[in-house]
Amino acid sequence: MTSPNPARARISIIGAGPGGLTCARILQQHGMAVTVHDRDTGPDARNQGGTLDLHADNGQIALRAAGLLDEFFELARPEGQEMRRMDPAGTVTSHQIPGPDELFKPEIDRGQLRDLLLGSLRPGTVRWGSALERVGGPAEGPRQLHFADGTTVETDLVIGADGAFSRVRPAVSPAVPEPTGISFLEAWFSDAENRHPDIAELVGQGGAHAADGERGMFAQRNGNDHIRVYLIQRVPVDWLGASGLTADDTDGIRALLLERYAHWSPRMRRMITDNEGVYVDRPILALPVPHAWGHDPTVTLLGDAAHLMPPLGVGVNLAMLDAAELALALADSTTVDDALRTYEKTMLPRSIETARVLEGGAEHLLATDLPDFGDDAPEH
Repeated sequence: MTSPNPARARISIIGAGPGGLTCARILQQHGMAVTVHDRDTGPDARNQGGTLDLHADNGQIALRAAGLLDEFFELARPEGQEMRRMDPAGTVTSHQIPGPDELFKPEIDRGQLRDLLLGSLRPGTVRWGSALERVGGPAEGPRQLHFADGTTVETDLVIGADGAFSRVRPAVSPAVPEPTGISFLEAWFSDAENRHPDIAELVGQGGAHAADGERGMFAQRNGNDHIRVYLIQRVPVDWLGASGLTADDTDGIRALLLERYAHWSPRMRRMITDNEGVYVDRPILALPVPHAWGHDPTVTLLGDAAHLMPPLGVGVNLAMLDAAELALALADSTTVDDALRTYEKTMLPRSIETARVLEGGAEHLLATDLPDFGDDAPEH
């Protein structure tokens, strides 16, 4: 089959996260037809997670290409760039305060960013409740998308923007995410200024991190007076079960955490004792380094589907930059095949270089001097 012109191709994006939606937005701006498939039953089916910062040298570039940068700045929180480093006693050891006009990496809630991108698409672009099972058909196309409800869709291009456990990735690569040995346990605090004033003061308007070399905490101010705290440990993936606990045993998990953080100050341990609801276990995974695949003229990947890395401030930003570059390559190329070659020629070396820098970087989350933590509180 001859590779089609992108303007006449049937383009299917799997995954309605920031990367997939950014790609769809830019494609539509350039007059191309695109459909986004997502396994969620609707845009409000689940909480989109915490806050993230969009960097001027990648995430904001993508939003500018999407024509949404001004709208982003209307929603973003520049004050969220504040970062405090603390010791286990709660003493602030360093404090970064953004300048009054600092816009290099302002914060925005994931849900707000998703709503911004969704609202920019033509009605009906996203097909909810479309859980992809596998990609079939010959590499030269057309491809068949096989969904969990038994339906099949024929398409000329499949873009895998479906995250760590991508169902598109197996069409081009056998790689699967591997545990890094580090896990997050997420805790939530709502109406923080009124219900948790001590924690709100401790965290400030941005993020706060503390670690002792073996365990850590990262607290992150979200919009609507909400704070998320990630308790960071070096543990196996099955650590809860190995400890005789289940995910819904909040009291049992709290008791174990209080033992493990026993030498931390009472004020810091309030981030263990005062949370609302259950803890959420989030093992940190990463794809092998380097991760690349042989060129396929009808399938490509972006974001975590292509280069899942430890959460050290690059994930969403790289996903959105990938999305913009892929969409612009499709807009500027004669064939889909040519566009994918152009995109992958830039994306793969960039992602491999970044992944090598961050390989093993999950250990930094326990270090007393943490690098830029950035945007990547785990998604759910």
